[in-house]
Amino acid sequence: SRALPAEQWMHLAVVACGDRLEETLIMLKSAILFSYRKIRFHIFAEDSLKPEFDKKLRQWPSSYTKKFEHSIYPITFSVGNAQEWKKLFKPCAAQRLFLPVILKDVDSLLYVDTDVLFLRPIDDIWRLLKQFNSTQLAAMAPEHEIPKIGWYSRFARHPYYGMTGVNSGVMLMNLTRIRNTQFKNSMIPTGLAWEDMLYPLYQKYKNYITWGDQDLLNIIFYFNPECLYVFPCQWNYRPDHCMYGSNCKGAEQEGVSVLHGNRGVYHDDKQPTFKALYEVMRDFPFQDNLFQSMYYPLQLKFLETVHTLCGRIPQVFLKQIEKTMKRVYEKHVIVHLRSNRMYY
Repeated sequence: SRALPAEQWMHLAVVACGDRLEETLIMLKSAILFSYRKIRFHIFAEDSLKPEFDKKLRQWPSSYTKKFEHSIYPITFSVGNAQEWKKLFKPCAAQRLFLPVILKDVDSLLYVDTDVLFLRPIDDIWRLLKQFNSTQLAAMAPEHEIPKIGWYSRFARHPYYGMTGVNSGVMLMNLTRIRNTQFKNSMIPTGLAWEDMLYPLYQKYKNYITWGDQDLLNIIFYFNPECLYVFPCQWNYRPDHCMYGSNCKGAEQEGVSVLHGNRGVYHDDKQPTFKALYEVMRDFPFQDNLFQSMYYPLQLKFLETVHTLCGRIPQVFLKQIEKTMKRVYEKHVIVHLRSNRMYY
């Protein structure tokens, strides 16, 4: 598999600290279940989690382990004061700001938070890289669809991108472009390289930021809007998109593509639809039939959530994953038929 040309790989990065081991493994499982091309996982983790990650990933069946390779890296901050960065947000989350600097040999990358689940092939979001114009080097979804109930438009004390800011929980990056770009900024009249900009930017705004590195990314793209490709909300679907009533049009039309269970919703009872998807993905035995062991249990769980605002729109959650399963099933049937035909 090493012989694959570099551009054939899809690269997925995640930063896992504290009690995020299980969540991260379920996210990686959802990525590998539906993907077509091979994936290289870049896992940034505290030292204590490394042996567990290695052990668990090796326990997956060989039909899946052959679809990926993984590297585990220690948490490191390449510029400025490491202790300051560590305090910036949840443990270790500022790590994602340093990915262009650390992964020097990687051209492009999809970064996700640990609480993300893929409901369709990661290949589909990877394809968005091809839609970047000549100045775009990263892609994120809006933080909110409606400015008057969005966090940034109501509370932010620093510049942010567009009308509502962007959410960095699902972030597609062309790292080569990021490394080669001079970014406009509010500190000096000329451009700064990504690596040279991070610490002065943090120093300037640290008393005004609430969401750590996501706020820094919003500040960067406020000054460099031409560098950002904004993808629609179904690629980063959060409780905010349904807990005040459904406000993500893209998800209503084609279903949720990437689920982002922020606010800890996989682990409490506030949003049972999100928790249902997480638990079904967690409990799915790798080799089983997707419809029998994932889709039907999911439908049953969803019947119990109709009393909640998010549960009123089950088709939004189920439409895309059902389509994905049909694609996977058809692919298996075709492959199976081909291999049988060889014996006639």
